Amino acid sequence: MWEKVRELAARHEVVTRLLAEAAERQDFEALEALSREEAELAPIAEGYRAYERLERAAQEARELLANESDPELRQLAREELERLKEEREKLEKELRRLLLPRDPHDTKNVFLEIRAAAGGEEAALFAADLLRMYSRYAERRGWTAEVLDMHPTDLGGVREVVLQIRGKGAYRRLKYESGTHRVQRVPETEAGGRIHTSTATVAVLPEVEDVEVEIDEKDLRIDVFSAGGPGGQHVNKTMSAVRIVHLPTGITVSVQDERSQHRNREKAMKILRARLFDYYARQREAELSETRRQAVGTGERSERIRTYNFPQNRVTDHRIGLTLYRLEEVLDGDLDELLDALETHFEAEALLREGNG
Repeated sequence: MWEKVRELAARHEVVTRLLAEAAERQDFEALEALSREEAELAPIAEGYRAYERLERAAQEARELLANESDPELRQLAREELERLKEEREKLEKELRRLLLPRDPHDTKNVFLEIRAAAGGEEAALFAADLLRMYSRYAERRGWTAEVLDMHPTDLGGVREVVLQIRGKGAYRRLKYESGTHRVQRVPETEAGGRIHTSTATVAVLPEVEDVEVEIDEKDLRIDVFSAGGPGGQHVNKTMSAVRIVHLPTGITVSVQDERSQHRNREKAMKILRARLFDYYARQREAELSETRRQAVGTGERSERIRTYNFPQNRVTDHRIGLTLYRLEEVLDGDLDELLDALETHFEAEALLREGNG
């Protein structure tokens, strides 16, 4: 590991010099690329410098330990070596984390697809709660959240919704949200006060570029129709809504939130591209493993990943065994404690795999 760290630290010095040269000649394209590389290498370079400092300090402590004429100094040296050993172990763990292969999509925007599942109207109301939760989280982070397509119910629920969240690191923070979310509560329509269990599914897809997914126009069937329903009344007399069907896979996308047919088509193509990227990635994974344990970086989407229990004011993430007793705050978008714990857990799993490899 240390040889790899040493190489990357040396590369950081080279990149720093190249950055200065690019700035001097105002080569903005080179500046952008080199700045990204410098930002990735900087923590590793700093870690390597810290490692060198620890090694120098340890060498000094070992020299003091060799001095048999001063027992008190030798004891201090032993204590110092123990402290330095602990620091080195912590530093090594952090550097191993930094050396993990980076998900190339971590910095990207995301499409969040929420669908009501088991539970009828109560599931649709829960899907609406999840829509608000993620929208509020985006707001707290200073990101932009935009509903691209939504199928509401008469009682204020949502059968299906596509939410685009734009912000630096959106995919990195939200990618572990893919899965089945379960709610346990007494519906307003339940006269007997019985607790009902309903579910909604969440899929988190990175927004991908044209070059990452090749789409042949002849594989598409594109329909235009009149938008309608909540959010569509202002355009329901014009043919502005767009539906795109990818014939080879059967994947269908419809968008009707814009007045412009052109804008709706553009948004629909972005969603289609993300869904196709996910579809083909799943196919590749299925070829490598008969039992897929992951869906866009986490558990199977059919797997129950989290429970929101209203009577107990409880949120439990079943993958990591974390329970929080502040349901209202979580549903209001206060997700950082959950997301931090998930990120730590999956990074630890990746480190374990790397170590076994």
